[in-house]
Amino acid sequence: MRILIGADLVPTAKNEHLFIKGDAKALFGDVVKLREGADRFIVNLECALTDSDHAIKKFGPNLKAAPATVNGLRAIGVTDVLLSNNHTLDFGVEGMIDTMKALDDAAIPYTGVGKNDTDSRKPYFIEGNGKRIGIINVCEHEYTYAIPNRMGANPFDPFLTMQDIRSAKEQCDFLIAIYHGGKEYCKYPSPRIYNLTHEMVYCGADVVITQHSHCIGCYEQFEGAHIVHGQGNFNFVYPDAPNQDEGWFTSLLIELDIDKDIDIKFYPLVATENGCDIARGEKAKEIMGGFLDRCRELSDGRWLDGWREFCHAPAREYYHERIRGKNETEIEIQNFAHYLDCEAHTDVWRELYPTWNMTNDVE
Repeated sequence: MRILIGADLVPTAKNEHLFIKGDAKALFGDVVKLREGADRFIVNLECALTDSDHAIKKFGPNLKAAPATVNGLRAIGVTDVLLSNNHTLDFGVEGMIDTMKALDDAAIPYTGVGKNDTDSRKPYFIEGNGKRIGIINVCEHEYTYAIPNRMGANPFDPFLTMQDIRSAKEQCDFLIAIYHGGKEYCKYPSPRIYNLTHEMVYCGADVVITQHSHCIGCYEQFEGAHIVHGQGNFNFVYPDAPNQDEGWFTSLLIELDIDKDIDIKFYPLVATENGCDIARGEKAKEIMGGFLDRCRELSDGRWLDGWREFCHAPAREYYHERIRGKNETEIEIQNFAHYLDCEAHTDVWRELYPTWNMTNDVE
Protein backbone atom coordinates (compact mmCIF):
# COMPACT_ATOMS: atom_id res chain seq x y z
CA MET A 1 0.00 0.00 0.00
CA ARG A 2 1.47 3.33 -1.08
CA ILE A 3 0.36 6.49 0.73
CA LEU A 4 1.26 10.09 -0.07
CA ILE A 5 0.93 12.67 2.71
CA GLY A 6 0.95 16.39 2.00
CA ALA A 7 1.00 19.10 4.64
CA ASP A 8 -0.90 22.41 4.77
CA LEU A 9 -3.21 23.08 1.84
CA VAL A 10 -5.15 26.35 1.53
CA PRO A 11 -6.82 27.67 -1.63
CA THR A 12 -6.08 31.42 -1.60
CA ALA A 13 -7.14 34.46 -3.61
CA LYS A 14 -4.19 33.76 -5.88
CA ASN A 15 -5.30 30.30 -7.00
CA GLU A 16 -8.87 29.85 -5.81
CA HIS A 17 -10.14 30.01 -9.39
CA LEU A 18 -7.85 27.11 -10.33
CA PHE A 19 -9.16 25.02 -7.45
CA ILE A 20 -12.74 25.72 -8.50
CA LYS A 21 -11.85 24.83 -12.09
CA GLY A 22 -10.10 21.66 -10.91
CA ASP A 23 -6.89 22.46 -12.80
CA ALA A 24 -4.62 19.94 -11.10
CA LYS A 25 -1.66 20.50 -13.42
CA ALA A 26 -1.56 24.25 -12.82
CA LEU A 27 -1.95 23.78 -9.06
CA PHE A 28 0.34 20.81 -8.43
CA GLY A 29 2.68 20.41 -11.41
CA ASP A 30 4.42 17.04 -11.54
CA VAL A 31 2.84 15.98 -8.25
CA VAL A 32 0.02 14.89 -10.56
CA LYS A 33 2.23 12.16 -12.05
CA LEU A 34 3.49 11.13 -8.63
CA ARG A 35 -0.09 10.81 -7.41
CA GLU A 36 -0.93 8.31 -10.16
CA GLY A 37 1.11 5.57 -8.50
CA ALA A 38 -0.31 6.00 -4.99
CA ASP A 39 -3.20 4.16 -3.35
CA ARG A 40 -4.10 7.03 -1.01
CA PHE A 41 -3.37 10.75 -0.95
CA ILE A 42 -3.81 12.50 2.42
CA VAL A 43 -3.59 16.29 2.94
CA ASN A 44 -4.17 18.75 5.76
CA LEU A 45 -6.92 21.20 4.74
CA GLU A 46 -6.06 24.27 6.78
CA CYS A 47 -9.04 26.49 6.17
CA ALA A 48 -12.81 26.48 6.19
CA LEU A 49 -14.62 25.83 2.92
CA THR A 50 -17.45 28.29 3.37
CA ASP A 51 -19.11 31.45 2.06
CA SER A 52 -19.74 32.65 5.62
CA ASP A 53 -18.38 36.01 6.74
CA HIS A 54 -18.82 35.21 10.43
CA ALA A 55 -15.17 35.05 11.41
CA ILE A 56 -14.38 34.05 14.99
CA LYS A 57 -12.39 36.29 17.31
CA LYS A 58 -8.74 35.22 17.30
CA PHE A 59 -5.18 36.39 16.78
CA GLY A 60 -3.87 35.57 13.33
CA PRO A 61 -5.69 35.28 10.00
CA ASN A 62 -9.10 33.71 9.52
CA LEU A 63 -8.69 31.43 6.52
CA LYS A 64 -11.45 30.33 4.19
CA ALA A 65 -12.09 29.38 0.57
CA ALA A 66 -15.20 28.80 -1.49
CA PRO A 67 -16.78 25.36 -1.04
CA ALA A 68 -16.33 24.75 -4.77
CA THR A 69 -12.53 24.73 -4.32
CA VAL A 70 -12.99 21.13 -3.23
CA ASN A 71 -12.89 20.45 -6.99
CA GLY A 72 -9.12 20.93 -6.86
CA LEU A 73 -8.75 18.30 -4.16
CA ARG A 74 -10.83 15.89 -6.18
CA ALA A 75 -8.88 16.65 -9.37
CA ILE A 76 -5.51 15.76 -7.80
CA GLY A 77 -7.03 12.64 -6.29
CA VAL A 78 -7.08 13.49 -2.58
CA THR A 79 -8.61 10.50 -0.80
CA ASP A 80 -8.49 11.60 2.85
CA VAL A 81 -8.46 15.00 4.55
CA LEU A 82 -7.03 15.98 7.93
CA LEU A 83 -9.07 18.67 9.68
CA SER A 84 -7.49 18.90 13.12
CA ASN A 85 -5.68 22.22 12.82
CA ASN A 86 -5.85 25.80 14.03
CA HIS A 87 -7.99 27.16 11.17
CA THR A 88 -10.80 24.61 10.78
CA LEU A 89 -13.15 26.65 12.98
CA ASP A 90 -12.06 30.10 11.71
CA PHE A 91 -15.63 30.82 10.63
CA GLY A 92 -17.32 29.14 13.55
CA VAL A 93 -19.55 26.11 13.64
CA GLU A 94 -21.29 27.37 10.51
CA GLY A 95 -18.01 27.32 8.59
CA MET A 96 -17.05 23.88 9.88
CA ILE A 97 -20.42 22.42 8.90
CA ASP A 98 -20.00 23.96 5.43
CA THR A 99 -16.53 22.40 5.18
CA MET A 100 -17.78 18.96 6.14
CA LYS A 101 -20.66 19.23 3.67
CA ALA A 102 -18.33 20.24 0.82
CA LEU A 103 -16.11 17.22 1.51
CA ASP A 104 -19.11 14.92 1.91
CA ASP A 105 -20.57 16.11 -1.40
CA ALA A 106 -17.21 15.42 -3.06
CA ALA A 107 -17.11 11.96 -1.44
CA ILE A 108 -13.80 12.78 0.29
CA PRO A 109 -13.71 11.39 3.84
CA TYR A 110 -12.03 13.31 6.66
CA THR A 111 -10.86 12.97 10.24
CA GLY A 112 -9.80 15.13 13.18
CA VAL A 113 -13.09 16.86 14.00
CA GLY A 114 -16.25 16.03 15.92
CA LYS A 115 -19.39 17.39 17.54
CA ASN A 116 -17.50 17.83 20.83
CA ASP A 117 -14.11 17.09 22.37
CA THR A 118 -14.99 13.45 22.96
CA ASP A 119 -16.47 12.77 19.53
CA SER A 120 -13.50 14.44 17.83
CA ARG A 121 -11.20 11.74 19.26
CA LYS A 122 -12.70 8.89 17.26
CA PRO A 123 -10.04 6.95 15.33
CA TYR A 124 -9.91 6.80 11.55
CA PHE A 125 -9.01 3.76 9.49
CA ILE A 126 -8.17 3.12 5.85
CA GLU A 127 -7.70 -0.26 4.21
CA GLY A 128 -5.84 -1.58 1.18
CA ASN A 129 -3.75 -4.50 0.00
CA GLY A 130 -4.81 -6.51 3.01
CA LYS A 131 -3.61 -3.88 5.48
CA ARG A 132 -5.57 -1.71 7.91
CA ILE A 133 -4.00 1.65 8.68
CA GLY A 134 -5.12 3.81 11.60
CA ILE A 135 -4.78 7.59 11.76
CA ILE A 136 -4.88 9.77 14.88
CA ASN A 137 -5.02 13.48 13.99
CA VAL A 138 -4.66 16.08 16.78
CA CYS A 139 -3.88 19.78 17.08
CA GLU A 140 -2.62 22.14 19.74
CA HIS A 141 -4.91 24.46 21.69
CA GLU A 142 -5.29 27.39 19.33
CA TYR A 143 -8.88 28.61 18.97
CA THR A 144 -10.45 25.85 16.86
CA TYR A 145 -10.25 22.86 19.19
CA ALA A 146 -13.43 21.13 20.30
CA ILE A 147 -14.79 21.62 23.82
CA PRO A 148 -17.49 19.67 25.72
CA ASN A 149 -20.36 21.80 24.41
CA ARG A 150 -19.08 22.75 20.93
CA MET A 151 -17.79 21.01 17.87
CA GLY A 152 -14.26 21.55 16.67
CA ALA A 153 -10.87 20.00 15.97
CA ASN A 154 -9.45 17.10 17.99
CA PRO A 155 -7.29 18.67 20.73
CA PHE A 156 -4.02 17.09 21.77
CA ASP A 157 -4.04 15.85 25.35
CA PRO A 158 -0.90 14.37 26.92
CA PHE A 159 -2.95 11.56 28.44
CA LEU A 160 -6.04 11.04 26.27
CA THR A 161 -4.17 11.20 22.97
CA MET A 162 -1.78 8.51 24.12
CA GLN A 163 -4.76 6.39 25.18
CA ASP A 164 -6.27 6.90 21.72
CA ILE A 165 -3.05 5.79 20.03
CA ARG A 166 -2.84 2.63 22.11
CA SER A 167 -6.50 1.82 21.51
CA ALA A 168 -6.36 2.45 17.77
CA LYS A 169 -3.19 0.38 17.37
CA GLU A 170 -5.05 -2.62 18.75
CA GLN A 171 -7.50 -2.27 15.85
CA CYS A 172 -5.06 -1.95 12.93
CA ASP A 173 -1.81 -3.20 11.45
CA PHE A 174 -0.01 0.15 11.38
CA LEU A 175 -0.74 3.52 12.96
CA ILE A 176 0.03 7.06 11.77
CA ALA A 177 -0.13 9.93 14.28
CA ILE A 178 -0.28 13.44 12.85
CA TYR A 179 0.29 16.30 15.28
CA HIS A 180 -0.60 19.82 14.14
CA GLY A 181 1.54 22.05 16.31
CA GLY A 182 4.95 23.36 17.17
CA LYS A 183 6.46 26.79 16.79
CA GLU A 184 5.86 28.36 13.41
CA TYR A 185 8.98 28.93 11.27
CA CYS A 186 11.17 26.88 13.61
CA LYS A 187 13.03 24.03 11.88
CA TYR A 188 13.57 22.11 15.11
CA PRO A 189 11.16 20.53 17.59
CA SER A 190 10.83 21.92 21.09
CA PRO A 191 12.02 19.58 23.86
CA ARG A 192 8.37 18.91 24.70
CA ILE A 193 7.48 17.89 21.15
CA TYR A 194 10.65 15.82 20.86
CA ASN A 195 9.56 13.85 23.92
CA LEU A 196 5.87 13.57 23.05
CA THR A 197 6.59 12.21 19.56
CA HIS A 198 8.78 9.54 21.16
CA GLU A 199 5.98 8.72 23.60
CA MET A 200 3.58 8.35 20.66
CA VAL A 201 5.93 5.70 19.28
CA TYR A 202 6.09 3.92 22.64
CA CYS A 203 2.27 3.91 22.64
CA GLY A 204 2.12 2.25 19.23
CA ALA A 205 2.56 4.83 16.46
CA ASP A 206 4.59 3.56 13.50
CA VAL A 207 4.80 6.99 11.89
CA VAL A 208 4.58 10.38 13.61
CA ILE A 209 4.38 13.57 11.55
CA THR A 210 4.21 17.11 12.88
CA GLN A 211 2.74 19.85 10.69
CA HIS A 212 1.94 23.57 11.18
CA SER A 213 5.50 24.99 11.29
CA HIS A 214 5.36 26.23 7.65
CA CYS A 215 8.93 25.08 7.11
CA ILE A 216 10.81 21.81 6.66
CA GLY A 217 12.18 20.41 9.90
CA CYS A 218 14.07 17.18 10.45
CA TYR A 219 13.57 13.41 10.61
CA GLU A 220 14.59 10.52 12.79
CA GLN A 221 14.08 6.79 13.13
CA PHE A 222 13.16 5.86 16.68
CA GLU A 223 12.43 2.39 18.03
CA GLY A 224 11.73 1.19 14.49
CA ALA A 225 9.28 4.05 13.79
CA HIS A 226 9.54 7.14 11.56
CA ILE A 227 9.25 10.65 13.06
CA VAL A 228 9.07 13.75 10.86
CA HIS A 229 9.44 17.02 12.75
CA GLY A 230 7.93 19.51 10.29
CA GLN A 231 6.79 19.06 6.69
CA GLY A 232 6.44 22.63 5.55
CA ASN A 233 3.49 23.78 3.45
CA PHE A 234 2.03 21.74 0.62
CA ASN A 235 -0.04 24.19 -1.42
CA PHE A 236 -0.40 27.56 0.30
CA VAL A 237 0.18 30.52 -2.04
CA TYR A 238 0.06 33.37 0.47
CA PRO A 239 1.25 36.80 -0.80
CA ASP A 240 1.92 38.12 2.72
CA ALA A 241 3.82 35.03 3.87
CA PRO A 242 6.90 35.73 5.98
CA ASN A 243 10.14 34.84 4.21
CA GLN A 244 12.47 33.11 6.63
CA ASP A 245 15.18 31.37 4.59
CA GLU A 246 12.41 30.72 2.05
CA GLY A 247 10.97 28.24 4.55
CA TRP A 248 7.41 29.04 3.57
CA PHE A 249 8.10 28.24 -0.06
CA THR A 250 9.56 24.75 0.25
CA SER A 251 8.15 21.54 1.69
CA LEU A 252 8.32 17.77 1.71
CA LEU A 253 5.80 15.36 0.28
CA ILE A 254 5.97 12.11 2.24
CA GLU A 255 5.54 8.70 0.66
CA LEU A 256 4.90 5.65 2.84
CA ASP A 257 5.29 2.23 1.26
CA ILE A 258 3.51 -0.20 3.56
CA ASP A 259 3.91 -3.96 3.32
CA LYS A 260 5.41 -6.08 6.09
CA ASP A 261 7.04 -2.88 7.34
CA ILE A 262 6.95 0.82 6.42
CA ASP A 263 9.48 2.45 4.13
CA ILE A 264 9.55 6.24 3.92
CA LYS A 265 10.59 8.53 1.09
CA PHE A 266 10.69 12.32 0.79
CA TYR A 267 10.00 14.42 -2.31
CA PRO A 268 11.16 18.06 -2.12
CA LEU A 269 8.54 20.55 -3.26
CA VAL A 270 8.83 24.19 -4.18
CA ALA A 271 6.11 26.83 -4.30
CA THR A 272 5.07 28.14 -7.72
CA GLU A 273 3.01 31.13 -8.77
CA ASN A 274 -0.12 28.97 -8.79
CA GLY A 275 0.63 26.30 -6.19
CA CYS A 276 3.49 23.83 -5.90
CA ASP A 277 5.66 21.47 -7.93
CA ILE A 278 8.39 18.90 -7.40
CA ALA A 279 11.75 20.61 -6.98
CA ARG A 280 14.44 19.71 -9.52
CA GLY A 281 18.18 20.15 -9.99
CA GLU A 282 20.09 22.45 -7.67
CA LYS A 283 16.95 23.53 -5.82
CA ALA A 284 16.15 19.94 -4.93
CA LYS A 285 19.73 19.40 -3.74
CA GLU A 286 19.55 22.56 -1.64
CA ILE A 287 16.27 21.53 0.02
CA MET A 288 17.34 17.97 0.74
CA GLY A 289 20.83 19.04 1.79
CA GLY A 290 19.49 21.34 4.49
CA PHE A 291 17.01 18.68 5.58
CA LEU A 292 19.72 16.01 5.90
CA ASP A 293 21.96 18.42 7.83
CA ARG A 294 19.18 18.95 10.37
CA CYS A 295 18.58 15.19 10.55
CA ARG A 296 22.21 14.79 11.61
CA GLU A 297 21.77 17.55 14.18
CA LEU A 298 18.78 15.69 15.57
CA SER A 299 20.79 12.49 15.91
CA ASP A 300 23.76 14.06 17.71
CA GLY A 301 21.90 16.49 19.96
CA ARG A 302 22.74 19.74 18.19
CA TRP A 303 19.05 20.33 17.44
CA LEU A 304 18.71 21.78 20.94
CA ASP A 305 21.09 24.57 19.94
CA GLY A 306 18.88 25.28 16.93
CA TRP A 307 15.76 25.39 19.09
CA ARG A 308 17.38 27.71 21.65
CA GLU A 309 18.77 29.99 18.97
CA PHE A 310 15.31 30.35 17.47
CA CYS A 311 13.75 31.23 20.82
CA HIS A 312 16.43 33.77 21.73
CA ALA A 313 16.70 35.41 18.32
CA PRO A 314 13.55 35.93 16.20
CA ALA A 315 11.09 35.06 18.95
CA ARG A 316 12.60 36.74 22.03
CA GLU A 317 11.46 40.35 21.59
CA TYR A 318 7.98 39.29 20.54
CA TYR A 319 7.51 37.43 23.83
CA HIS A 320 9.10 40.17 25.89
CA GLU A 321 6.39 42.51 24.61
CA ARG A 322 3.77 40.27 26.19
CA ILE A 323 5.54 40.53 29.53
CA ARG A 324 5.90 44.32 29.36
CA GLY A 325 2.20 44.85 28.64
CA LYS A 326 -0.04 45.82 31.53
CA ASN A 327 -2.61 43.23 30.38
CA GLU A 328 -5.47 45.58 31.19
CA THR A 329 -7.35 45.84 27.90
CA GLU A 330 -9.36 42.94 26.48
CA ILE A 331 -6.89 42.55 23.61
CA GLU A 332 -3.89 42.46 25.96
CA ILE A 333 -5.58 39.97 28.27
CA GLN A 334 -6.69 37.73 25.41
CA ASN A 335 -3.27 37.84 23.81
CA PHE A 336 -1.65 36.75 27.06
CA ALA A 337 -4.34 34.11 27.62
CA HIS A 338 -3.70 32.70 24.15
CA TYR A 339 0.00 32.42 24.89
CA LEU A 340 -0.82 30.40 27.99
CA ASP A 341 -3.37 28.21 26.21
CA CYS A 342 -1.30 27.25 23.16
CA GLU A 343 1.43 24.68 23.76
CA ALA A 344 3.79 26.09 21.11
CA HIS A 345 3.90 29.42 22.90
CA THR A 346 4.42 27.91 26.34
CA ASP A 347 7.37 25.99 24.91
CA VAL A 348 9.01 29.31 24.09
CA TRP A 349 8.02 30.81 27.47
CA ARG A 350 9.87 28.02 29.25
CA GLU A 351 12.98 28.52 27.14
CA LEU A 352 13.07 32.28 27.58
CA TYR A 353 12.11 32.42 31.26
CA PRO A 354 13.65 29.54 33.18
CA THR A 355 12.85 29.42 36.89
CA TRP A 356 15.49 29.68 39.62
CA ASN A 357 15.21 25.91 39.93
CA MET A 358 17.16 25.64 36.69
CA THR A 359 20.15 27.42 38.22
CA ASN A 360 20.00 26.65 41.93
CA ASP A 361 23.20 24.87 43.02
CA VAL A 362 24.32 24.53 39.40
CA GLU A 363 27.95 25.48 38.88
